[in-house]
Amino acid sequence: MEPTLAIEVKGLSKQVADAGGTLTILDGIDFTVRDGAAVAITGSSGSGKSTLLGLLAGLDVPSSGSVRLAGQDLFALDEDGRARLRARHVGFVFQSFLLLPNLTALENVMLPLELAGRPARAAAIDMLGRVGLGARLHHYPRTLSGGEQQRVSLARAFVVRPALLFADEPTGSLDAATGAAVIDQMFELHREHGTTLVLVTHDPQLARRCGTQLVLQGGTLAAA
Repeated sequence: MEPTLAIEVKGLSKQVADAGGTLTILDGIDFTVRDGAAVAITGSSGSGKSTLLGLLAGLDVPSSGSVRLAGQDLFALDEDGRARLRARHVGFVFQSFLLLPNLTALENVMLPLELAGRPARAAAIDMLGRVGLGARLHHYPRTLSGGEQQRVSLARAFVVRPALLFADEPTGSLDAATGAAVIDQMFELHREHGTTLVLVTHDPQLARRCGTQLVLQGGTLAAA
């Protein structure tokens, strides 16, 4: 039986206008990601990694090409449709955490469930316990260390049981030891929930933990 595909990318390109005319950021990208896989997007600064991740998540639109996400043609949907797809199927972890400063750790993790009209409190408490923050439920982000904030971000991403998790430099703001602990937790949750994981990283050691590496060079896919 053929494996089910979580992501299918065909001919994906992105150009933007600049002072010299048109700048090509991505050019003719093709690849697939099977359900439950872990994929690292690597490459030098300016190679198009974060742009590619944004297109995969439907946060940006391509100049040409297509992305099928969770079985749907992402860019056949309007902006509201893409937002609904993300709410149902996608979690995010960013380098800068992006926690809401006026909400506690518990309230930050409850938020995506509340927005989806789902029971939130018990699930959020359980997930914060899973990432080692059961004693920090009522702390605000400013009172948490960087590693703790990123674990809150992990809990917020996984509490909705996403089919897909997109992570953009998830250890970029952390020291090596703290980053390693956060990544261990991310991969543990990825395996437990069968979540498809796509992450952007400069860290070769982190990239090697993924089953597949996509290497971008000058906006093209050099290896897969």
